[in-house]
Amino acid sequence: MPNSARVQFRPLSPAWGRVEVDTRRHPRSRGVTGVAIGGMGYNPAMHPLIGRDDPAPFVILHEHGTAPALVICDHASRAFPRAMNRLGLPELAGWQHIAWDIGAGELARGLSHALDAPAVLAGYSRLVVDCNRNPEDPEAFRRESDGWVIPGNASLGEFERRLRLGCFFDPYHEAIAAMLAGFRRREVVPMVVSVHTFTPEMAGQARPWHVGVLWDQDEASARRLMEGLRAVEGLVVGDNEPYSGKHPSDYTIDHHAEQAGLPHVCIEVRQDTLDSPAGVERWVRLLARLLRDLVADTSLRCLRDPELPWRPANPR
Repeated sequence: MPNSARVQFRPLSPAWGRVEVDTRRHPRSRGVTGVAIGGMGYNPAMHPLIGRDDPAPFVILHEHGTAPALVICDHASRAFPRAMNRLGLPELAGWQHIAWDIGAGELARGLSHALDAPAVLAGYSRLVVDCNRNPEDPEAFRRESDGWVIPGNASLGEFERRLRLGCFFDPYHEAIAAMLAGFRRREVVPMVVSVHTFTPEMAGQARPWHVGVLWDQDEASARRLMEGLRAVEGLVVGDNEPYSGKHPSDYTIDHHAEQAGLPHVCIEVRQDTLDSPAGVERWVRLLARLLRDLVADTSLRCLRDPELPWRPANPR
């Protein structure tokens, strides 16, 4: 790999992202970390499902990164609030792909550092609530996943659903909206980079792709990224595989990027290629090199319709 593609890993900055102490008890006067708790510090009345020793509902990295890009990761975490007792699942299930996109959080963190781009990562398992689904979608609160029955989701009422949305879903999406609003105030059009991973097989069928690029309305950015990936010898690249960006379940990109007319790419990496630190670093190096080219190209990194104003996403 040429020197220009090497990634220098740096330790996480504790100033604005998730740190060892509970930042909710020490609110900052600026930044968006406080969006999770309304800017008022830890308040159990506002987020009663999140205990003082539980993680925050989102993590922000490189809030003041210089790159005109925002990395997002909907399924970065396998965490459950302690009081939820893993929704009645055994610990083994919490480590499997039903709970999170294995390796996606590490990849998103690596890209954030390599690009010096801000990133927003969801703080809880997709089984608590799937942040990449419309809240009205039955898959937002799965009762079953890949053969596992989810006891804690079996009989959710409307009140319980709304409570989870308010504690986990809304803070994450508010954080994304706040970061995009910062770009808008600076009159910078960001490239939104969504990071996911997929299993090597599903329903007994092997998935041959090492990586997939999902797209719907921003075909140009997707094509440029796929062109760069396909130049790598031996790499099998999926075009809207193993999932399709045209599927309506792709909530985060639809809500924050497509509705606003922002450029974006959605990347899916096969999980068995991320099962070691070396594997994660290889993907970070490759994707960071290709994404730098996309971000630098203002013919791609522009509003889809320059005649229309930037349209921020409406709150849920």
